[in-house]
Amino acid sequence: MEASGTLLSLLPTALVFVLAVWTRRPIESLICGGLAGLGMLHGADFVSGFADTSLRVLTDEDVAWVILVCGFMGSLIALLIRTGSTSAFTAALADRVSTARGALLTTWGLGIFMFVDDYLNSLAVGAAMRNLTDKFRVSREKLAYVVDSTAAPISVIIPYSTWGAFFGGLLVANGLAGEGQGLAVYISAIPYMFYAWVAVILVPVAICGGLPALGPMKAAEQRARETGVTVPPEAAHIERANQAVQPKPGIRPRVWLFVLPMLTLVGTTMAFDNDFLIGIYITLGATVAIVLGLRLLDLHETFDTVIDGFKTMIEPLAVLVAAFILKDVNDALGLPAYVVSTMEPLLTAELLPAAIFVSMGLVSFMTGSNWGVFVIVLPIVTSLAHNLGADMTLVIGATLSASTFGSHACFYSDATVLTAQATGCTPLQHALTQIPYALIAALITVIGYLGIAYL
Repeated sequence: MEASGTLLSLLPTALVFVLAVWTRRPIESLICGGLAGLGMLHGADFVSGFADTSLRVLTDEDVAWVILVCGFMGSLIALLIRTGSTSAFTAALADRVSTARGALLTTWGLGIFMFVDDYLNSLAVGAAMRNLTDKFRVSREKLAYVVDSTAAPISVIIPYSTWGAFFGGLLVANGLAGEGQGLAVYISAIPYMFYAWVAVILVPVAICGGLPALGPMKAAEQRARETGVTVPPEAAHIERANQAVQPKPGIRPRVWLFVLPMLTLVGTTMAFDNDFLIGIYITLGATVAIVLGLRLLDLHETFDTVIDGFKTMIEPLAVLVAAFILKDVNDALGLPAYVVSTMEPLLTAELLPAAIFVSMGLVSFMTGSNWGVFVIVLPIVTSLAHNLGADMTLVIGATLSASTFGSHACFYSDATVLTAQATGCTPLQHALTQIPYALIAALITVIGYLGIAYL
């Protein structure tokens, strides 16, 4: 059966969505979707195909980067929890916050500060704020929405981040910027990254009541407010994993021991050309040295905590690896190119930015790939833009908006999975409660691109 580059290439992703909604389990759904796609590609030899794809994914440099960053970020957070630093930081904020609205606005502000990387944002802000928002009976789903909306969106519109570094390089590689000018061209397109702007701005609007709780979010907030149960029942296993590391009795909590590692992580990441992995290594090493130097933990306790923290990330990393396998299968099936080619006959220069946002946002949403898919698609989009005489700055802005939407809305994207883990809900619970807000932001974005095209 010839499925590559045809309508049939949508089937594995469609199967993933159906199974995920039915079973509410992302890992099994992603594996089934990947196996279905491999069956379409390899027929009866799909098991060999699965073995080859799994090895290719796990030896990919980008996948290894994600595993190391997420695992050691879990280790850093575990050290901060074990030494009482996270509790001290939360207590310091609690002295200054007296309402649920204040707690959520503080979360939003902290997320903006953690602009250097969306992984840092999701994991650090989620871990720091969940106990504070629990105090005011805020559902973990609402917390996850606030955290996720200041993860990728903020990292996109503040260019001195891992997103700016990656996409700046991609612009140079595709001839959209001269050598050494990638970041400058990226910055020129920031005003047109409409989805990121709208997603960030909608958060305080929703917190302050300008946008009411919608659909599943309304039910989650009602549960938390009326019963005090902030953690959704199906996420009890995630909360147990998050609670596996507890503050050591007898240690005097220190706020500075939370703030200093966060500042170090942001500073070292920026200093090393936005390489978050180097930032993690330096920060974790410095934190271990401080913990041992102050004799807060002994050597065995310190490294046991580092390992325990890494272990808390095993489940979200398993979801991400399964998502990378599905992404690899979708690439082999020609899904991104199929979606673009389907849209191409309908395009004009004026419609191109809106069409790019819709089509590439859909691809990013379906594949869970916010960066990798654009390595494949950007040359096609660039060629289309040149042929139609479209405004290249708008096209770049629309492309980044599409990537941000995929990160924000897909239930198995890295940002969704990590935010859910850090805040204590399942990826599907987070995605389903967040999707109405993401769709509102997407609709406003489309209207914005159409409006600016015909002005």
